Amino acid sequence: MELTVFILYFVLMLGIGIFFFIRGRKQSGEKEYFLGGRSMGPWVTAMSAQASDMSARLLMGLPGSLLAFGMGQAWIGIGLALGTAANWILIARRLRRFSKAANDSITLPQYLSNRFATKSLTLQIVCAIVFLVCFTVYVASSFVAGASVFTTIFPQISTGTAMLVFAAILIVYTFLGGYKAVCWTDFFQGTLMLIAVLAIPIVIVLTKDLDTSLLAKVYTYMDGETAVSCSFTSNVFSATPLEIINGLAWGLGYFGMPHILVRFMAIKKPSMVKKSAIVAIVWVVLSLGAVMVISYLGRMLVAEELLPDGNQKLIFVTLARKLFPPVLAGILLSAIIAASMSTADSQLLVASSSFTSDIYKPVFRKKASDQETLWIGRGVVFVIAVIAYFIASSKGSGAQAIMNMVENAWAGFGSAFGSVVILSVFWRRFTYKGAVAGVISGALVDVLWLIFLSGPTGLYELVPGFLVSMAVSVIVTLLDKQPSEKVTAIFDAATAKDIDD
Repeated sequence: MELTVFILYFVLMLGIGIFFFIRGRKQSGEKEYFLGGRSMGPWVTAMSAQASDMSARLLMGLPGSLLAFGMGQAWIGIGLALGTAANWILIARRLRRFSKAANDSITLPQYLSNRFATKSLTLQIVCAIVFLVCFTVYVASSFVAGASVFTTIFPQISTGTAMLVFAAILIVYTFLGGYKAVCWTDFFQGTLMLIAVLAIPIVIVLTKDLDTSLLAKVYTYMDGETAVSCSFTSNVFSATPLEIINGLAWGLGYFGMPHILVRFMAIKKPSMVKKSAIVAIVWVVLSLGAVMVISYLGRMLVAEELLPDGNQKLIFVTLARKLFPPVLAGILLSAIIAASMSTADSQLLVASSSFTSDIYKPVFRKKASDQETLWIGRGVVFVIAVIAYFIASSKGSGAQAIMNMVENAWAGFGSAFGSVVILSVFWRRFTYKGAVAGVISGALVDVLWLIFLSGPTGLYELVPGFLVSMAVSVIVTLLDKQPSEKVTAIFDAATAKDIDD
C-alpha cells in the first residue's frame, strides 16, 4: 500500500510538468521558462522557496542529530529560522525591484552585472561557472539522498533502480515545465512536508504514554572503528559557545543562495512579498519547531530501536509507520522524497539558467532567439541531470570526496555572494569592482579556511568568509571612484516608492 501511494505521488509530479509544458507553449521564452514570466503569486512563491531550501535534512538529518545528541543540536535549526526571516524581511522585496530595474535580470549573476551597468562579463561568467559546478554536485547529492530514502523505505528495490526513477521524474517535469512546474511541485511538496511534521507530534501527544526517564539513557553505536556515545540533553543551552555560533552562522548563508533568491526575483509584484514572507516564516518556524518536538518525543519511543545501530536518521520513517496505517504512512513518507525532490529540481533549473543566460547567450550566441535559448536551457537541464546521476551512482573514494564537498557548498555560496547581495540592494555607493572583490575574497577565504583552519579552530568557514567578503567589498568600493550616473539611476529607480507595486 505504501508503494501504491508513492507511485501516485510520482504520477502527480509528472502530471504537473506535462500540464505546464502544454499550457506554456504559447508563452515560451527564457524568462517564462526560468522565472515563470515573473507571475508567481505569494503563496506559491513562499512555499516553493521553503521547500527548495529544506532538503531531506529536515526529516532525516536534523531530527536524527537531535534524537542522538539532544536539544543542544537545535542551534542549526534556530540559525536557519532566523536566516529565513532575515532574508525575506531584508532582501526579498528589494531584490525583486532591483532585478527588474537592472535590465530585467533573470539570474543572480546577470543581476550582479546589470546592477552596475557594466559591459564586462567577467563577474557574470565566473558566477555562472561556480553555479554550474556546485549545483551539479548538489543535484548529485539529492539523487543519493532520494535513493537512500527510497531504499530505506522499500529495501526490496535496488539503489540503482531507485536513483534512476528519482532522476527520471526530476528530469521530466523540470525539462518540460520549467520554473512554473518546479514552483507548483514545490508548493505541493512543501505543503506535504508541513503536514507530515505536524501530524506526528500531535498523534504522539494524543495517544502515547511517555516515560521521561528514558531521556537520560545513554546509547552507543560504532561508526567505523569509532564508538559514538549518544547522551541526550533537554537543554538548548547545553551547546558550547562555538556550537551556538556555528549554528547561528547557517543563517548567513541565505543571503547568497541562488535557488532561494531567484524566488524573490520571480514574484509577480513587490507588494506581494509581505504576504509571502509571513507564509514562509510561519512555515519554517512550524516545521523546524515540530522537528525538534518529534526528536524530543521520539527519544522516549524509538531510541531503543534506532540508536544502538546508529540509525537515528530513520526516526521519522519509524514513527510514521508505528503511528499511522499504511495509506497514511505512505503519504507521510512521501514527504521525505518530497524534501529531496524539491531541493534538486530548483538547483537543476538554476544551474541550467546560469549556463544559458550567463554563458551561452552572451558569449556564444548573442542573437539567439527566445525559442533557441529555451531549448538550450531544456537541454542543459538534461545534461546536468545525467552528469549528476553518474556522479551519484559512481563508486569509490572519488565520488565520496565529491559528496563530502556538498556539505560545504552552503558556506561557499554564503561567503561568496551573501554580503555582495546585501550591499547591492542597500548601498547606493557600491561599485562593480567592490562586488568583484567581495565575491572573489569571500570564496577564497571560505576555501582556505576550510582546508587549513576549520579543523584547528572548529569555526564554520561561512563566518570568516562572509565577514571578509563584506569588509573587502566596502574597502574596495571606498577606494574606487564614485559610480556613474547610470548606476545610481538604477539604484534610484529600484528604490522609488511606486515601482512595479
